[in-house]
Amino acid sequence: MPLHASEILDKCQQLSIKPGPPEDFNQRKQSDRFVPGTKTTLIRNATIWTGLVEGLEIIKGDILLHNGLIKELGVIENTTAYPDLEEVDANGAWATPGIVDMHSHLAVDAAPSLRGANDGNSHNGPILPWLRALDALNTHDDAYQLSIAGGVTTSLILPGSANAIGGQGAVIKLRRTSTRSPTSMLLENPYTTNVTEYDPKKAFRWRQMKHACGENPDRVYSATRMDTVWAFRQAYNKAYQLKQAQDQYCENALAGNWDGLAPGFPEDYQWEALVDVLRGRVKVHTHCYETVDLDDIVRITNEFQFSIAAFHHAHETYLIPETLKSAYGHPPAVALFATHARYKREAYRGSEFAPRILAENGLQVAMKSDHPVLDSRFLTFEAQQAHYYGLDWNLAMLAVTGTPAQVVGQDHRIGFLKEGDYPHPIAVIGYDADVVLWDSHPLALGAIPKQVWIDGISQIAKPHSVKKPPTVQEKPQTPNFDKEKQETLEYDGLPPLAPHKTTHRSVVFTNVSDVVIRQGGSIQEMTTTRFGNAVVVEAGRIICSGIATACEHAVSGHDVEYVNLHGGAIGPGLITFGSPLGLEEIQGEPSTSDGYAFDPLYQEVPGVIGGSGAIIRAADGLQFRTREALHAYRAGVTTAIVSPKSAGFLSGLSTVFATGAKHRLEKGALIAETAGVHIGIHHGVGPSVSTQIAALRNLLLGHGQSHLGQWFKNVAEGKMPLVINVESADIIATLIHLKCEVEEAVGSSLKFVFAGASEAHLIAAEIGQAGAGVILTPFHAFPSRWEQRRILPGPPLTAESAVTTLLAHNVTVALGRKIASDARYARLDAAWAALEAGGSISRKDALALVTSNLEKLLGIPSEDDADLVATVGGGLSDYSSKVVAVISSRRGLVDMI
Repeated sequence: MPLHASEILDKCQQLSIKPGPPEDFNQRKQSDRFVPGTKTTLIRNATIWTGLVEGLEIIKGDILLHNGLIKELGVIENTTAYPDLEEVDANGAWATPGIVDMHSHLAVDAAPSLRGANDGNSHNGPILPWLRALDALNTHDDAYQLSIAGGVTTSLILPGSANAIGGQGAVIKLRRTSTRSPTSMLLENPYTTNVTEYDPKKAFRWRQMKHACGENPDRVYSATRMDTVWAFRQAYNKAYQLKQAQDQYCENALAGNWDGLAPGFPEDYQWEALVDVLRGRVKVHTHCYETVDLDDIVRITNEFQFSIAAFHHAHETYLIPETLKSAYGHPPAVALFATHARYKREAYRGSEFAPRILAENGLQVAMKSDHPVLDSRFLTFEAQQAHYYGLDWNLAMLAVTGTPAQVVGQDHRIGFLKEGDYPHPIAVIGYDADVVLWDSHPLALGAIPKQVWIDGISQIAKPHSVKKPPTVQEKPQTPNFDKEKQETLEYDGLPPLAPHKTTHRSVVFTNVSDVVIRQGGSIQEMTTTRFGNAVVVEAGRIICSGIATACEHAVSGHDVEYVNLHGGAIGPGLITFGSPLGLEEIQGEPSTSDGYAFDPLYQEVPGVIGGSGAIIRAADGLQFRTREALHAYRAGVTTAIVSPKSAGFLSGLSTVFATGAKHRLEKGALIAETAGVHIGIHHGVGPSVSTQIAALRNLLLGHGQSHLGQWFKNVAEGKMPLVINVESADIIATLIHLKCEVEEAVGSSLKFVFAGASEAHLIAAEIGQAGAGVILTPFHAFPSRWEQRRILPGPPLTAESAVTTLLAHNVTVALGRKIASDARYARLDAAWAALEAGGSISRKDALALVTSNLEKLLGIPSEDDADLVATVGGGLSDYSSKVVAVISSRRGLVDMI
């Protein structure tokens, strides 16, 4: 018998212990995360969504938070046992469990991004199960408080996707702890050796593991899918052999058959985590998009008999639900973006209907951020969009609460406001006191926490709320997308998106409740109409609007198409700015893109295009009817302003085009061949900022060559706007000084527009005084770079937003988006900005942010008969509506969507 036989036998016995909480977990009286001195909190008069009954249960009542736990739930009358009670009157506001983000790189890809804290991926080999995200968890990430401000209380922090097996994830609470250590943020630390805290002989804590297949590991290691799959199989075969050796060894040891056994238990520290995957004690999260990759992983699970907790990103899962159901053990859950797709080939078939389709096939759906790819502060926006496109409201709510909690193995304590094993019917024992109190229904656009509690501790020191209309307190009504969903499946994820031009002479829109148009360079409410009114259109122009009977005379002949808007509206066609819409089809595939412009400040420009005097025109690289352009068109975005793609100082000349046009030669396709001269000035992208400023000064003072010099002469003479992509307030201040310097030298007034402008709010008064404009791109900034670290986040962290601050200083403000797949959100951005302003931005002013203000800043002639869009079921800003037609006088048509 070996000297350490008892230790070996302990190890052998622990191999059979299944993961999960101890049997008596929900009988605990105090959370293991309780902070002594935390006062008991009573949230009164709340509308409580518990997550129970498949997410359908709603209770009117109170929530008592005590000892870091949800002590009681319901109508709570007796609180005499809590003399230091803090009461919060919810006034009927919605209360939910804390939001759970099950795919985040918070703290390992910290904000702002700095070279010294770039710990998301190791490039030391495709198979690295022994690495741990915990060991790279940066407690100084600026995004913690921002994410909490969006209601996120728990996140699964995963290594990146450079490797087939990238390492172990960490489930953390986002609350700052007194020790300020990464370890103290862990929820159920699986690595601790303190048996008073965690005794693996009684219950085994779940671990999390990151896998990735497809393009990412293939690209990083210059490999193929065949190589990556072999790497998986080779790794799992090694783990399987080690598991078999352990099982055989323990079978003999537990039977007392020590003869012939090695003196030590067979183990390998590097491979123990992968062995535990085979023992069913690790939640495996697999970054996997395409059918071929999903099928590969499913086969591997059956070959080595282990389960996948979830496929992440998983853009084609909705096309192959039966394949997912054939995975070993149980079907994986699917963690999705709502609409973020087509950024690489394997995401090309991504669909906004995927959450609904998967749920209809009985598969669990979670929405995730992949933070900082998407800012996890707005994870609920992903749930809102999933619901808009057809996912049942209760499942959309669960997709960011109970479902991810269950998938990561923590639904015994988070993700629900759930009754525990206790005889009192309204008592809740054992669930963590992670609660969000919202200013509106969580699925309503712009829903903001009024307060967030983690472990019973309020997280927002001085929360700011704004007054919102009563309608946002109700669950949003959504349009019917049955036809679009069915076409998505019929066409294998690539349904036709092109509109159908009506062939009828006249189109009559009936049951129109509202008409808003662009006129004289501004937004005008054409009439205050009522349900039942009609709008008659011929050749893309409104010829009558009013009571249906009064417009009958305007209908000529019998060649008429009638469209019932069911209380919908006619509104202005929207404009998008800031993304490469129309210049690329798939971001990660150079062969589908216009590419990047030559930049004389960074590289030698070929003489054949004019050398250092060349300037590139975006119009020359346009691709019409890309899928993203058509998605935008179908969302009411009829016009796009794009500049040449640039990685440095000089971008070139922007262009303005119709997103629904077939090609450049079609009537009305190119609205303005050139709109503005675009440059960028940033830290850390080549020559110093002072060098970039010097180059700009030189060009503005007339020292540029050839075409480049002529266009900058136009800027210096005030004939052409200069659009400067800039984030830092310090650089903006320098640019304002330069503007004054050049104006004094040349005697003209320059038109400066600052795009991006994350820190513009810091010098809003100076921008207003200088007569410069701002395009916030996007309007919810994120401190991804050092020069963006001083953002103004808006409610609930600050009373004012960047939009309201700039408008208060008479700055002309517009909104844009940097990502092509987000161009469709123009209508929601405008509505969101208005909601966040608490009534200080009217509907007309909100629409101007994504229409006439952009025209004004870019000097685009505003037409009184500009594009209009028809929406069914509500107006442009309503979640209940969808676009059914585009009315274009410029193109002389009505497009049916």
